[in-house]
Amino acid sequence: MTPERPRRADAADAPVETPLAVSRADEPSALSQAGPAPLYAALDLGTNSCRMLIAQPTGSQFAIVDSFSKSVQLGVGLEASGRLSRSSMARTIQALRICEKKIEKHGVRRMRLVATEACRRARNARDFIRQVRRETGLSLEIIAPEEEARLAVISCAPLVSHTTEQLLVVDIGGGSTELVWIDLSGVAPVDRPRAIMRLHMGFNAQGDGAVARVVDWISVPLGVATLKDQFIDVDDDAARFALMSWFFEENLSSFSPYNADNPREGFQIIGTSGTVTTVAASFLNLKRYDRTKVDGLQMTSDQIDFVIRDYLALGPEGRRTDPRIGRDRHALIMSGAAILQALMRIWPTDRLSVADRGLREGLLYAQMSADGVLEDGPYT
Repeated sequence: MTPERPRRADAADAPVETPLAVSRADEPSALSQAGPAPLYAALDLGTNSCRMLIAQPTGSQFAIVDSFSKSVQLGVGLEASGRLSRSSMARTIQALRICEKKIEKHGVRRMRLVATEACRRARNARDFIRQVRRETGLSLEIIAPEEEARLAVISCAPLVSHTTEQLLVVDIGGGSTELVWIDLSGVAPVDRPRAIMRLHMGFNAQGDGAVARVVDWISVPLGVATLKDQFIDVDDDAARFALMSWFFEENLSSFSPYNADNPREGFQIIGTSGTVTTVAASFLNLKRYDRTKVDGLQMTSDQIDFVIRDYLALGPEGRRTDPRIGRDRHALIMSGAAILQALMRIWPTDRLSVADRGLREGLLYAQMSADGVLEDGPYT
């Protein structure tokens, strides 16, 4: 498979926008300050999962008032057949019915409901979209890889360090992995997160203000589900992992994120995905997931390798019963870990910033920004 290659972007200038900060439903103070602000919904239908957030703007932030997440495995069999299967579509529609009920319950009027790689690739995706509309009343929109990458990037802006000059944002999905390389060396340190946020206008948007220059980006049609499917016939657990990591790195050959002579200082990777947050939770030995401990966590390459070695030592059965991994992710964690290991090899830093945020948060920010319901304010 050949990765989708966009044209290279020049300097991306855009008007200064409101920064994004996310509050959760377990933070009641955010909600109490928001008053009668309208509710917004963002739904991300990927190759493996269906996830939705319903949120309310509050000052320069938004507060999550309801959420939904379900492993629907929409892309099962897609690699071989090129089509969404009847059983996968039926599982997904059941999950979407729950989302529709939540939207109706909360009286949400502003929403954006998107589908990504599985629907981009499936020959019967349009028929599926029409079926979803007919059976649930929800209108799904298939978005392009560039928009998926941009939305993931802007959601991670608050995690950008003021010392970062070269940034790699990685979104490991079920069917694809998006990588965006951003040069911040021409931006004053205090303005770097805000410059990232302005990319919601587009990688080539023009305007006044500090420039976050998108040097390159790529959408690799390999995510945790599709990479696993490539090597499903390899029986040996360790050999399969090594082959997956090598194969993913081979698919990055046209994406050259650094010069080998560059120093390691000033580089940052931000990873956003279930793989990254699961590895972080395993490192912290969390038997029950806690977003407040995971989001923003810094992990070294050695710490990531320690977790991966532990996964390999557990074997498939041990991973299946490990509460840190969870039953919905155990079958996909090694393909995700293979992607993560490959990325840590090619990028000249030994630290990863963990982001429990991504496409849904980016969708919420973009809607609220367009409506002008977020106030200017500092990052929190």
